[in-house]
Amino acid sequence: MSLHKTPIEWATHTWNPVTGCNHGCPYCYARSIARRFAPKATEHLAEDTSFTAEDNGCYVLHKPTRQEDAGGHGRTSPYPFAFSPTFFEYKLDLPEKCKTPARIFVCSMADLFGEWVPDEWIFRVFEACLKAPQHKYLFLTKNPQRYIKMSKEGNLPDLANFWYGSTTTDPDMEFFWSDWHNTFLSIEPLLAPFEEEPSHNGIGLVDWAIIGAETGPGASRHRPKREWVDAIVNTARREGVPVYMKDSLAEVWGPDLLREFPADLLLPGEEVQV
Repeated sequence: MSLHKTPIEWATHTWNPVTGCNHGCPYCYARSIARRFAPKATEHLAEDTSFTAEDNGCYVLHKPTRQEDAGGHGRTSPYPFAFSPTFFEYKLDLPEKCKTPARIFVCSMADLFGEWVPDEWIFRVFEACLKAPQHKYLFLTKNPQRYIKMSKEGNLPDLANFWYGSTTTDPDMEFFWSDWHNTFLSIEPLLAPFEEEPSHNGIGLVDWAIIGAETGPGASRHRPKREWVDAIVNTARREGVPVYMKDSLAEVWGPDLLREFPADLLLPGEEVQV
């Protein structure tokens, strides 16, 4: 078992020690994937499955599990509890096993900082990251208040290789910024106009901005306007904030997408894009 290489453009790998989310976003790609590979109605978990069911509807999985049909035919289950929040305890050592430096999107199939996630899960993920300092770790949440709370309590590591992102689809959503932590905005999907004012859209307060359009069924009805993207880029340029555009923005921006990383996120052999 190893870290997964990912098609997500701004990361090299994903690592999902926790999966599942209770936000209920209508455009969520992760829920669709989890449901696709979850046990079918005709299947059940193998008898030797080792897990703990928490009182809040979360699960802790102690080892890899299989799901079987009535005939005893089985398959490995990547999402044995579908999109219910699940802690894969046995995946904690994967970053340590990977010696080549990587840019890791932590919990691409979850919101690690959702209110339903126990503190213990987050702390154990942090501990696993600390054991593998060769990597860059990117966290992303729609609940930035959890960052703020943990920071005030002294429980949010302020290391150069830890990056804390907030998902914002419009400029009125809350986000996390800090003078002591590396922070970024993931403006995806971009669903509303941003003004060219750093105090309004938050661009001037973070260290990096990712921009993307909605994908999947119905995405064409929510395609962002070019002037929305221009406003974000112009603000970022004025404030000295690197901008990374996802492939989904090509129809709006054109083929020459901005692919900028902050210096602290570059891996050995990578260069700053000017």
